[in-house]
Amino acid sequence: MAFTAQDVKTLREMTNVGMMDCKKALQACDGDMEKAVDWLREKGLAKAAKKAGRVAAEGMAYAQVCPACGIAAIVEVNCETDFCAKSEAFVQFVKDICKVVLNDAPADVEALKACKYPGTELTVAEILPEKVMSIGENLQIRRFARFAEPTNVAYVHAGGARAVLVNLAVEGVDATEIGKNVAMQIAAMNPKYWDKSLVPQADVDHELEVQVALMDNDPKMAAKPQAVKEKIAAGKINAFYKENCLLQQEFVRSDLFKGSVEGYIADAAKKLGGSVKFVDAIHFIKGEGIEKKQEDFAAEVAAQMNMGK
Repeated sequence: MAFTAQDVKTLREMTNVGMMDCKKALQACDGDMEKAVDWLREKGLAKAAKKAGRVAAEGMAYAQVCPACGIAAIVEVNCETDFCAKSEAFVQFVKDICKVVLNDAPADVEALKACKYPGTELTVAEILPEKVMSIGENLQIRRFARFAEPTNVAYVHAGGARAVLVNLAVEGVDATEIGKNVAMQIAAMNPKYWDKSLVPQADVDHELEVQVALMDNDPKMAAKPQAVKEKIAAGKINAFYKENCLLQQEFVRSDLFKGSVEGYIADAAKKLGGSVKFVDAIHFIKGEGIEKKQEDFAAEVAAQMNMGK
């Protein structure tokens, strides 16, 4: 599998490892990005990789809770440029799509397009070409989700770069502030799992293999018996949970609570005199996983000049 300079750059951004080592990793792994991350970790060059994904598409992620019924929705709508994404017309379009999800609970994007667009007798599918014409860019309703059971808290970060919905089980208190702080934690730390109990065994086994391989490549540890290495690796799984699982992560608002997110929720609920438990969450990152064509502006200009000859 071939790889490009952009792949080297992406791997460097994921691991904070030097360009040459990233290139070596991709060469050793035939361009496979995930294997290259493991290769760097096993060599002791990378502690962990950021959650990957070529995040390049423009648009907006948005979340909202209905103040009357407590139902919540989260959407992502994409456009072509950042300029468009910040325009009043586009932002209103995204908010209207979120209202459709809140009110009509469509099953998928196609079903959403068949719903009535707010304030009109037209469907979303019928209004979409009009919006494309008036806004001036291609628009794509990419994804959405909905929580029907309260209590829900919505958080939108940096004008729609990220959006988070948090669903809590609450008794006897207003948990809005707790939910917002948990949502901000998710936006800041982007945990891969919500709780250690949700980590697939295959992922645990993979982490154990990485830790053993790391010791195999460490001159001070390589000579130790395999059983000893495996025992040491098993002891490091809690650190893996603390890094990757929301409820086990260190709570970032240390000014409010020092400890895990799970501990913060319990402590904050106790201070309020009620009960609050984390149930679920949804986190949309604008453009996550969408690969945008790498434009060579100089080549484009040259091509246009040649066309004019």
